[in-house]
Amino acid sequence: MIIDLRSDTVTRPSDAMRAAMATAEVGDIQYGDDPTVNHLQIRIAKLMGKESALWLPSGTQANQVALLLLTRPGDDVIASYGAHTVNYEAGGSAKNAGVQFTLIGGKRGYTAEELDSAINPRSHDVYPPTTLIQIENTHNRAGGTIQPQHEIEKICALARSRNISTYLDGARLWNVHAATGLPLDVLARPFELAMVALSKGLGAPGGSMLAGSEQLIGEAVRYRRMLGGAMRQVGFFAAAALHALDNNLDRLGEDHENARIIATGLERSPNVRLDLSSVQTNIVYFDVVDPAPTAEIISQQAEKHGVLLNAMGPRTLRAVTHLDVNRSQCVRAVDILNQLTDPS
Repeated sequence: MIIDLRSDTVTRPSDAMRAAMATAEVGDIQYGDDPTVNHLQIRIAKLMGKESALWLPSGTQANQVALLLLTRPGDDVIASYGAHTVNYEAGGSAKNAGVQFTLIGGKRGYTAEELDSAINPRSHDVYPPTTLIQIENTHNRAGGTIQPQHEIEKICALARSRNISTYLDGARLWNVHAATGLPLDVLARPFELAMVALSKGLGAPGGSMLAGSEQLIGEAVRYRRMLGGAMRQVGFFAAAALHALDNNLDRLGEDHENARIIATGLERSPNVRLDLSSVQTNIVYFDVVDPAPTAEIISQQAEKHGVLLNAMGPRTLRAVTHLDVNRSQCVRAVDILNQLTDPS
């Protein structure tokens, strides 16, 4: 049996989720008459404490729509090192919105003080004006770490005081909720606009949601179409998401426990370097050192043993837990990876 730790996007719909999709009532979202999508949008808006919400095909498209909504070409956007919009969206931010990024902070985000030092004024003739700040929570490239809510509130308060918009890339915000116990509306409250993904920890086959004011979400409809996201009978996807909210949200803690199993097991290898404090949710980043093979070779060898994971650099690998891998599989994966990283 394959143990797939490449991402929490690899999950497949359960039989129960497929049944919900098969019986979904659908309509045409272009006319606003898909009842299942409408129900999902109302539910997400309520969960996030926002006036309105909009379904989009992917988190990448949601991030791109957010940039089009909240910036103008030539603007500067402040984000943390490793931000998804910078690293994993094929240059879309430059092509679609025409913005540039200033990356600040460390691996786990940035502080209000660091933000204050990085803001460019709107009135300067030379500097590109800072018009938007982004926060990714959890932070993928930082190992699924959680950005402290008290610091987020300080950052967003500072941004508002400087007339700067605020955006939450909350693709894995469900994991923050599971790890901290903070309600989703509390986590999203400081932000003008927030995104959550349905196809990661929740296990739905596709879709992400933007939540914000009625005005912003109304404007987002046009940009969704501009980027090719104007689909039709999306109720099948919405039904999967509703099933996931009812059945998969409360079990996310299991994924976090399994990630700790992997992390603590890998730490036993003499050739693995891993920061246990960074393993806060369902993502484990670890480095391999000599005499262990490179990350790419380990990834290739692990696949031959039925374990899939991603090489994220010459000596860095990532493992992500999700609802399609259980505790015993994670223990088995650790045994295989420890053998591969310790060739002696």
